[in-house]
Amino acid sequence: MIVLTGSKGFIGKKFLEALKKQGKEVIEVEKNDSWHWRTYFNKWEEVEYIIHQGAMSSTTNTNLREIFTFNIEFSEWLFKKAAKYNIPVKYASSASVYGNEQGIINPLNYYALSKVTTDYWVQDNIDRFSLIQGFRYFNVYGDGEEHKGNQASPVSKFAKEIEETGKLKLFEGSQDFLRDFICVDDIVDIVLNNDKGSGIYDLGTSAPVSFQYVAECCIKKYGGDIEYIPFPDHLIGKYQTYTCAKKEWSNHKFKTIKEYLLG
Repeated sequence: MIVLTGSKGFIGKKFLEALKKQGKEVIEVEKNDSWHWRTYFNKWEEVEYIIHQGAMSSTTNTNLREIFTFNIEFSEWLFKKAAKYNIPVKYASSASVYGNEQGIINPLNYYALSKVTTDYWVQDNIDRFSLIQGFRYFNVYGDGEEHKGNQASPVSKFAKEIEETGKLKLFEGSQDFLRDFICVDDIVDIVLNNDKGSGIYDLGTSAPVSFQYVAECCIKKYGGDIEYIPFPDHLIGKYQTYTCAKKEWSNHKFKTIKEYLLG
């Protein structure tokens, strides 16, 4: 039996698909039923491992009570259960903890702060676990993220814009905004199949590309034009302009943006 939180989300759905292909029994836990589940679930001895993907993931959310409740308090409660029953845990952290200082913790928003708070708790308690792995996902893209709206990757947003308007909007200076984009399929493969021990790992390709490059690949695939717009004032100081994962997975062949879009 596998406990999977966030199974209705973009990345969680991909984990659910992969686990069901393996023939696993999956207990799905979502935000709306998490409090009922934590009160009545009593089969911890039967849990093989936990995949914790659920979170309030909007980087613009300023509701501290909501973020604390679901991203910190629930995570710590779940991890304490795992430690008590010797259940391995694999959970989603985020590269947002770095802000614009790669390798240095510098969260720029409350979501990032909640993630690094959980990471610190894990680091302080890591010896209590049979196995616990946190994965600082970099900029994830792939099929099935269309419902995320403004929180979707540029790959998805650009494609939708072109379909609806025949063009895509790009911030001025986007050639200087470099992100480490990683396909969701690579995320699922590495998280489920790696043989590393306990720890918190960067999970990205370590090969960042610019928003300009992503836009040009989308134009090649879908057609259309690029419209450059001013960078909005409300994002100044809160927007990651550079992300690049440490090389933790050198033996893995990552899918590139170009391969994903153009084959």
